[in-house]
Amino acid sequence: MKKVMIDAGHGGSDPGAVGHGMQEKSLVLMIAKGIEAELSAYQVEVKLTRATDRIVSLTDRARQANTWGADLFVSIHINAGGGTGFESFTHPSAGRTTKTMQQTIHQAIIKQLNVRDRGQKTANFAVLRETEMPAVLTESLFIDHVQDAKLLKKRSTIEAIVAGHREGIVNALALSKKHKLSVHDQLYRVIVDNKQVGAYTEAKNAAKQVEAHFGRAKSIRLERV
Repeated sequence: MKKVMIDAGHGGSDPGAVGHGMQEKSLVLMIAKGIEAELSAYQVEVKLTRATDRIVSLTDRARQANTWGADLFVSIHINAGGGTGFESFTHPSAGRTTKTMQQTIHQAIIKQLNVRDRGQKTANFAVLRETEMPAVLTESLFIDHVQDAKLLKKRSTIEAIVAGHREGIVNALALSKKHKLSVHDQLYRVIVDNKQVGAYTEAKNAAKQVEAHFGRAKSIRLERV
């Protein structure tokens, strides 16, 4: 079974980019957990380099992926610095397989977000340089740009970023969905503000979805059916 390491950038004492009352570290953790939850419907193993608000060194992020033997490493970030839109990065020495995966993931996110495409780029980032498997770093919108910040404050935008990453990863690794539920399977439904946002066969994945919406929604219910 394929293995995907999702890396939520920054964390702990490192907030990452900040702007308009938001911190990158919180947004990317929410997105990373959303991707993990979405991928629970597919035949793939998923791990996060951090699942809480804590600092993790760049070297340790890469080490986690290398030790686990991940097939793909995706580092999630929010941009800053006077621009707008979406861009992605691979290491300058990345091979054809990595470049193909970058293109697949990049296009899937752009399709969901429908914002300015800043292109597929290269950079000597540590998490791209030190990982031994195909690695892609994404920068979704600019936290210090007025219009991008307005988008980042919308639940629909976060869901679009999550969906784009999920679709890109699924396509890049040619993942198959898990078997259909039988009458003997347990299903956990997550209801946020009276709208179902997910259904999971494993309670831990449903719990992560609940945590991702905690503090942001008026009501959250976890139903077992």
